[in-house]
Amino acid sequence: MSGVTRREFLRRSSALAASPLLNGEAQTPARPNVILIISDQFRWDCVGANGRNPLNLTPNLDAMAAEGTNFANAITNQPVCGPSRACLFTGMYATRNGVWHNGLPLPPESETFAKAFRRAGYTANYVGKWHLAPEDHHNPATLGPVPKQYRGGFDDFWEGCNVLELTSHPYEGTIWDSAGHPIMFRDTYRVDFITDRVVRFLCQKPREPFLLVISYLEPHFQNDCNCFVAPKGFADRYRNSFIPRDLSFFPGDWQEQLPDYYGCIARVDENVGRLRQELASLGLTKHTMLAFLSDHGCHFRTRNPEYKRSGHESSVHVPLVVTGPGLDKGRTIKQLVGQIDVAPTLLEAAGIPAPSSIQGKSFLRLADQRDPNWRDEVFIQISESMTGRALRTPQWTYVVADPDGKSHESASTYVEYQLYDLFADPHQLVNLAGRRETRDISTHLRERLLGRMKEAGEEHAEIVPAPLYP
Repeated sequence: MSGVTRREFLRRSSALAASPLLNGEAQTPARPNVILIISDQFRWDCVGANGRNPLNLTPNLDAMAAEGTNFANAITNQPVCGPSRACLFTGMYATRNGVWHNGLPLPPESETFAKAFRRAGYTANYVGKWHLAPEDHHNPATLGPVPKQYRGGFDDFWEGCNVLELTSHPYEGTIWDSAGHPIMFRDTYRVDFITDRVVRFLCQKPREPFLLVISYLEPHFQNDCNCFVAPKGFADRYRNSFIPRDLSFFPGDWQEQLPDYYGCIARVDENVGRLRQELASLGLTKHTMLAFLSDHGCHFRTRNPEYKRSGHESSVHVPLVVTGPGLDKGRTIKQLVGQIDVAPTLLEAAGIPAPSSIQGKSFLRLADQRDPNWRDEVFIQISESMTGRALRTPQWTYVVADPDGKSHESASTYVEYQLYDLFADPHQLVNLAGRRETRDISTHLRERLLGRMKEAGEEHAEIVPAPLYP
């Protein structure tokens, strides 16, 4: 044992004997792979684990929730496709990252979690809908292939489309690879096709550790028919079935659309199950963090003339279920978390410092119930349907709006617009804004909202109290 002490020899021998390689096990990377699934326009209450829908639409997501951590009160910071995704990938509010309206590109110089992962030695890979490149509906070339500088740092494996809802239909369409070559599908349901491409990527045994984002369009409606399209035969399963109470009191198009919407949800869940089985068969489950969420919800034209872009629960409340190392707790977390909190959480789980530009906060410690100082509220910016701001607390939804009714990045003056007591009125049927009995509550929430607007980096604004009812 020349040059090695007896103690050092015994230490090394013990370590070698405990090595997983000698026990026939695959060596586990020190850092987990990270897979994030985004499902577009997926209502939080469709997840059975959240206890609101009895149809058993999501057995695979429910299994994830039972094994992992279910964040039952996840809230989007911008309830429309492009802006919500920019918040997710940058960890910044829409007015800070520059994408406050659909069609605006994420600036190429933007700091994203994909870039942070790559600096730390991960590959950053993407499959599916993007919606953050320059977009011109009069120029079809801007709706399909995404130039590399606009991919947000997902610079390794790429098979995607900028605005998938405009370049495909549920059973045919095209995405593009990293070189801009088309990958067409036909006679395969769009969700299944995206999963096929993901499985193909995984079977190629990508270098670990890797970051992978999977972005399904479903259950988002098909734009050119203005309807939801379930897989063949799936809508028939849900005819005349359960109606969420936030919909049943209002006109809208839920009467015609719910069966297909539910069918889309069920098929997305089946593909989550398929992905989990594939990870297990490849031996990746134990060292892969898997997260599922949506960019925003769907209110079926009950709250404004379309499907989102409002401060209501059906618009802003989204599913968030996570499994993986350190998160397989079998817990439901009730604290409110926002989409800007996802980026720092994924980075912390991988042991990567969050860039200083990130405005969100990691909620990883909530999974261990170890963050007593967590601020239990979410700030929301609303555009396109109006220029609005909102604060969501455990009890209250407080919304203010620019009185001119137009969509701007921000406004100098807002008027109190909506106030809902979620404890007494979880379906948001009664707007309490302007009532004498809630005047003190509105005053308190107004000051809190102004504080959050300032923290987000917005210019000073005034919030005018709602006129009192006589």
